[in-house]
Amino acid sequence: MFLRLVADSFGRRPRHKLLTGAALALGMGVATAALSVALDVGDRLAKEFRSLGANLLVTPQADSLPLEIAGVDYRPVNAGAYLPEADLPKLKTIFWHNNIVGFAPILEVPVVASAVQNSAPIETPGNFTLIGTWSDEKVLIPDGTTYETGIAKTNPWWNVDGKWFTDSRQCVLGSAFAKKFGLHAGDRLNVMSRTDKGHAVGLSLDIVGILSTDGPEDNAIVASMGTAQALSEKPGQYRKLYVSALTKPEDAFARKDPKTMTPLEFDRWYCTPYISAIALQISEELKGTDVRVIRRVAEGEGKILTHVQMLLWLVTAAAMLAAALAVGASSAASVIERQVEIGLMKALGAGSGTVGFLLAAEQLLLSFAGGGVGYALGIVLARLLGERIFGATPEPTLLVFFVVIGLAALVTLLGSAIPLRRASRIEPAPILRGE
Repeated sequence: MFLRLVADSFGRRPRHKLLTGAALALGMGVATAALSVALDVGDRLAKEFRSLGANLLVTPQADSLPLEIAGVDYRPVNAGAYLPEADLPKLKTIFWHNNIVGFAPILEVPVVASAVQNSAPIETPGNFTLIGTWSDEKVLIPDGTTYETGIAKTNPWWNVDGKWFTDSRQCVLGSAFAKKFGLHAGDRLNVMSRTDKGHAVGLSLDIVGILSTDGPEDNAIVASMGTAQALSEKPGQYRKLYVSALTKPEDAFARKDPKTMTPLEFDRWYCTPYISAIALQISEELKGTDVRVIRRVAEGEGKILTHVQMLLWLVTAAAMLAAALAVGASSAASVIERQVEIGLMKALGAGSGTVGFLLAAEQLLLSFAGGGVGYALGIVLARLLGERIFGATPEPTLLVFFVVIGLAALVTLLGSAIPLRRASRIEPAPILRGE
């Protein structure tokens, strides 16, 4: 009988039901779009931010004492300690190994150079730096898989006109260096260095590309790691390592000193992809290293992510508030129109709780219908936002559907609370007398 009464009541006054349902559908549609994008935006933006370059720098622990001012690390990276290249596959064995999207070792060697263009020698007076790194390296991971990485993943803004070097007989030349001496891809460069042992080592390299970075590399020579190791007589060693990792923006908890955390707090911190937690895990795997967070990159990413997500949550809250106000207004109008019906129900023996429960059930049924329509509308809106802003569409999930239906029910009950309370206080005698 109760369900029959609810169904019969739900079918009457279609104009009020349509207006309330439309308000709920619009509000839940905006909430669905905002929630779908908010849940997806973190990963999307984190991947986009990897175009900013590496956010971790690994150097030998024996280099120098810490020197950090206002979050900026001023320790030098050109001291005399070196690290073993053979340990680098261990980076893909840390707890957050899937968040490591790229890494590239660096070994800088001071050299003197002379060029050969169309078989004619060209003088290039001065001292230069040859930077040894990986352009496209396939690293064998301890689990037997192969991981492809290199400087293009950690420093994606390095643009090469031509192609990257593929072996130890090739190099790319900084754009300022090439412009100064009129060199191009296809020319040859002879380089010579003097090692720590006093040996003079020379190599002849084919220039296969011109590098533009808007940085000091524009005045340098970039070649393979093997080339730099041969020139410096440092086989299997590197000087510093750039690591690019997907991270979660740091909050107040992430900035706590791990040494002051309880075991439970430390486990929570360690198992969250904070930049500091990933840095600690890298230092545990690569013994004798000091892992520094490149704060300007990491903090910039975190602020943008936090602000974007906060904006989306505010939009969701505003949509819910607007829907609650619309539902409240419609519900109040419905109660005023149904005063005679409510008075008659009470005169026939229905209690205030029964009347309130009947009206609340009617509103909940309406909230499920409006929430379902709003979810479908929100998915379309989320796809449009995703394509326009992030270049990818968020996938619909059951989690968001159930959350939206729950929010629709909550908004409906909150918006109808005052009108339902007023309905429960209606006295049948005055209403039936027409007062």
